[in-house]
Amino acid sequence: MKWSVNVSAEGDRVMSREEIVELADAVATSGGIASGIGTTRYGAQLIVEADDRETAVQLASAEFVLAAARAGLPTWPIAHVGAISEAEELGDLE
Repeated sequence: MKWSVNVSAEGDRVMSREEIVELADAVATSGGIASGIGTTRYGAQLIVEADDRETAVQLASAEFVLAAARAGLPTWPIAHVGAISEAEELGDLE
């Protein structure tokens, strides 16, 4: 099942446009988009394949940490993770 997972990290300085563009490039391979320009957070929405929410969160969080490292971003703690399955998004909750 496909999951859309939002992950963000929060720190102590404002993120630049260039930093978030680097993150966007790093998450693009996972069908991801990045956010955080002008805030003290950086985040990404990633698409992962997993059997359940817990696995989706683990996979996306690991990819997020790797992408942030590839982008050269500060190592900040993850502040938020949220996941929604393709079925939930389409309203098919059987």
